[in-house]
Formats: sequence, structure tokens, C-alpha cells
Amino acid sequence: MKRGADLLAALFCLVWVFPVYWMINSAFKRRDELQSTTPYFVPAHPTLDNFVTAFTQENFLTNLRNSVIVVAATVVLSIAIGIFAAAALSRFRFTGRRAVLVVILAVQMLPGTALLIPMFSLFNTANLLGTYYALILAYLATTLPFSIWVMRGFFVAIPVEIEEAARCDGAGTWRILISVLFPLVAPGVIATSIFAFIAAWNDYLIAYTFMQDQDHYTLPVWLASFTNPNVGTDYGGQMAASVIFSLPVVVFFLIVQRNLVAGMSAGAVKG
Repeated sequence: MKRGADLLAALFCLVWVFPVYWMINSAFKRRDELQSTTPYFVPAHPTLDNFVTAFTQENFLTNLRNSVIVVAATVVLSIAIGIFAAAALSRFRFTGRRAVLVVILAVQMLPGTALLIPMFSLFNTANLLGTYYALILAYLATTLPFSIWVMRGFFVAIPVEIEEAARCDGAGTWRILISVLFPLVAPGVIATSIFAFIAAWNDYLIAYTFMQDQDHYTLPVWLASFTNPNVGTDYGGQMAASVIFSLPVVVFFLIVQRNLVAGMSAGAVKG
């Protein structure tokens, strides 16, 4: 039984990994190999020309800067606002608390495209279209409910006795939040940062809709520049650009992965 489960898991991993492998494989192929009817599972003549094309593509550095600014702001604000909101919803009792939780849960169920037109109309009225503020606020609208819900679960799991012990030692509310509770919810903060980073980094539709010129686009929109209705698609350049585009996500995850495991160990509470 266990052997069958392992085989099924290996098959699932193979199916999942193959598109990633094919993207990397295609990034090093020449144009004739890409257009050949015979698949090349390993490039016959590996080349870096596709990466040169991607790096020298128009607006690459500008769009990279836009992505970094928007994503960094989204991650920081999602964590900063989410952690205080989660602490309030888990530790304080106030009128409308359950209603707020229901609204947060309901917003998570809405598809992002359902919010696109209302947000576009709102930002257009506020003259924010074409600015970083529009993208950051739009990404917050999609990531913040998830961030609050996840981090609230970590706060709820922390025994109240820990706070009571800190109060007996003379710690105030802010000292308890910063020195006692926040270190224990580190896994939630890291999980939230991963989700916010990936959601903002990978978005195409909102960036393409809200930004009004190429100098304000982000990298997902930049990837579309390899497709020209008159010339066709530069598949080699697009695959190389996709590899470049994927690297920051992989690097970010590798950086926080160790902290995620360490945070889970440090935040574990024995009864």
C-alpha cells in the first residue's frame, strides 16, 4: 500500500515538474530546435542568445523596478496591517467582531476578477489609475483578508496563560504584542509574506488594466512583449524571460523557508 502511494506521489511530482523542466529546456534551445516537429528533451546546441534577448528587451529594467516597488509595498503592508488586525480579532472582544470575521471570509471567496471593475471605477474617480498606489491597494484588497485569517489562527493557538504570565511580570499590552506574541506567530507572518509576494509578483490582469503606459507595467505584462501579432511569438526569448521572471520567487522562498521551519519550532507550545 505504501509503495503504491509512493509511486503515485512520484508520478504526481513528475507531471508537476515537467512543464518547469520544459520551460528551462526551451530557454536554451535555438530557434530551429524550438520549431522542429521532433521534440528535443535536451538542447542539441545550447545557447544563451534567448537570455540576451530577454535582458535587452525594451522596458525590462523599468518594468522590473515597477514590480519590485509594488511587490515590496504589498508584502510589507499586508504583514503590518494583517498582524495587528489578527491580534485584535483574536484577543479582544468587541461589538461586530463576528461580522468582521464573516466579511473577511466572504471576501476570500470572491474571485479577483469580480473586484476588477469596481476597483477600476473607484481608482478612476480618485485619479489613481496609472500609479503605484492603484496596484498596491488592489493587491492589498486580495491579499489582506487571507493574511488576517491565517495570522489570526496562529494568535488563537497561543495559550492565554502566556500573556497572563507576561502581565504578572509587569509587561504592558504593547510589550506583550511585540515581545511575546509576535515571535510566536512568526510562521504565520512568513506564510503571509509568501502568499502576498507570489500574488503580487504573478499578477497580470490588474497591472495590465490599471496601468496606462508601458513605463508603468510590471514584469508579467512585460512577458507579453515577446508576442507580436505581425511577427509571431519568440518562444525562446519568452521561455528565457519566464525563467528570469520565476527566479525571484524561488529565491524568496528559499530565503524564508529556513525561517519558516525555525519559526514553527520556536513557536511550538507544549501544554
